[in-house]
Amino acid sequence: MYKTIYVPVDNSDYSNMALDVGVLLAKTFGAKLVGSHVYAAKMHDKRFKQMEAGLPEEYHDENELERQRQIHDSLITRGLQIITDSYLDIVDKKAAEANIPVERRSLEGRNFKVLVEDINTNAYDLVIMGALGVGAVKDSVIGGVTERVIRRVRASDIFVIKNTLPMNGGSIVVALDGSHYSFGGLKTALALGKALNKPVEAVSAFDPYFHYAAFHSISGVLNEEAGKVFRFKEQEKLHEEIIDSGLAKIYQAHLDIGREIAQAEGQDIKTTLLDGKAFEKVLQYVRREKPWMLIVGRIGVHSDDDMDIGSNAENLLRMVDCHVMVSNKKYVPPIDQQAEYTIAWTEEALRRMEKIPVFARGVAKTAIHRYAIEKGHTIISNSVVDAAVGHILPKGAMEAMKQLGSTLDAQGIDRNAMKADEGVVRDMMGSTLSGMMAGIVEEKPAVSPGTQAYLDRMSQSYWLCSRCGYTAKGDQPVMCPICKAAGDTFTLIDKSMFEAAAKTEGALETELAYDDVPMTWTKDAKEAIRAVPAGFQRRRCKAKIEKTARKMGMTTITLEFAKPYIDEAASEEYTPIFANKGTGAFPPPEKTEAPQPAVPQGSRFTWTPDAVARLERAPAGYMRDCTRALIEKHAEKIAATTITYEIAEAGIEQAKGYMEEAMKTGNLKDIIESLIGNKQS
Repeated sequence: MYKTIYVPVDNSDYSNMALDVGVLLAKTFGAKLVGSHVYAAKMHDKRFKQMEAGLPEEYHDENELERQRQIHDSLITRGLQIITDSYLDIVDKKAAEANIPVERRSLEGRNFKVLVEDINTNAYDLVIMGALGVGAVKDSVIGGVTERVIRRVRASDIFVIKNTLPMNGGSIVVALDGSHYSFGGLKTALALGKALNKPVEAVSAFDPYFHYAAFHSISGVLNEEAGKVFRFKEQEKLHEEIIDSGLAKIYQAHLDIGREIAQAEGQDIKTTLLDGKAFEKVLQYVRREKPWMLIVGRIGVHSDDDMDIGSNAENLLRMVDCHVMVSNKKYVPPIDQQAEYTIAWTEEALRRMEKIPVFARGVAKTAIHRYAIEKGHTIISNSVVDAAVGHILPKGAMEAMKQLGSTLDAQGIDRNAMKADEGVVRDMMGSTLSGMMAGIVEEKPAVSPGTQAYLDRMSQSYWLCSRCGYTAKGDQPVMCPICKAAGDTFTLIDKSMFEAAAKTEGALETELAYDDVPMTWTKDAKEAIRAVPAGFQRRRCKAKIEKTARKMGMTTITLEFAKPYIDEAASEEYTPIFANKGTGAFPPPEKTEAPQPAVPQGSRFTWTPDAVARLERAPAGYMRDCTRALIEKHAEKIAATTITYEIAEAGIEQAKGYMEEAMKTGNLKDIIESLIGNKQS
């Protein structure tokens, strides 16, 4: 895999660790080790001349000044050469002990410029550098030389040493985003994992919440006319119905392709799909799992080729405590591996798709493809297309599309050429679809037909995949389109529990989202979100809560539903990344045991761990207290002294019945309090 491994040295702790890792990898892969050090004699000479005016007066004599210049030139030039030789002697010694070939590189000039020139000229396979050098201070995160080298090297992989801990334990994590650099990083990870006997994991992150927060921000600055042109409602429907789940499928496909690449090499990998801001979620994963190394592509799937480093790679390089490899190797998965994730179409269905204008054809195919997988179809026929379109679009949109088709036929417009004349496309869209939904900026006393159709669709049954969290609506799915789990892994989302909780949490406040969908917050939930710092953090938290609720078919936000998201956002810290950054070794991370389910305090029953775990799946606070009381009431009824998982499950089922009865009679609080024995006299 590696034939030449290049290690710049400066006798710092990180440099010494880089040398040890370089020797290990060179011995493992049968590579030649190249040690280098750059000294700047010319820079010192220039600096001495600048300081001559500040020398004591006795040195201003012509002859004395010339003598001092000669002494300085001799000492600096020769002295720096001696220091460089001493550094490289250590490289020779360690290479000899490991019985590996070695080459010395003594270089003069501006450190990062000379290193970059040497690396690019000789095209070393791997460069190993310390994150910090001898000039590091407490708050240093990444050294200037290392950062500048990373930004300027285009062919060699760069292994950045981020700590000086012994190399034992820990996995190799690869961040996959579908770019050729990330798949190249996966190939490198597999080779390293096999050689070093380390497990390999792959993570992929997508952000389904960004557009929701962004649209809210945009809606506040656009006037009425601009709001109609932007078509907020159509944008939101597009994201909620097609793009969000399409993104999840795309990034899950990256992981599936990664697993196939690993299996082709006789290995298996753990894969994890993350939702949220990419670098933030990968950072949280790394801090939680504590891997030995994180591998990222130098640039991502959306970067231009001339980009020096992608923003996610740069943020992770600075923030993670584990070693980081910046991949400059590219790998393109074979076509057959990618084709596995496609579905067959009948000729009739394909001909029908050709009637759709070319600018909308890709989105339409994506939507139908997703629907087919969700419902268990492997061949898309006309009937599947009909069902998918009816499932995704309200009647108004379907009628508008028919009008658009009739207009196109009447004017003899080629659907495949519509993209060439944007004016025609804009005119046709404006005359048939612009009236479907009203603008967002203007407040309206009543819900528009388009919004009402959206709310009607939200009243359908919603199903949650227990493996990946994908949400489907309508009939129970046959298979998850994201993680490919069978239909029996889906559970019906019981919205009545949250609706019941909403009635106990005080007054309700309703506000329109930017697409006119009314979102109702309980007073408790509104007060709780103030724990999140004001500004973008609170806006993003609110957007994530509302987006998640809407994906589950809910428009009422309770404290019980919002609390996990509020707690997560309120506890986020942005300063710890600078801690423990010094010239010495990092203190080893404390090993913490996974928290065990705590037995409910004050309970007169004995709870088994799985029963406690089942109880803790109920939202913390009032809902969990009620659920616990009802479980214990059921245990008392059957004369049990130990509450097992089965007893807890039976108690929860009875609780649901009580909730339904409470919802019918309207006296929810009285019924619950009488059941759990808290009725006030």
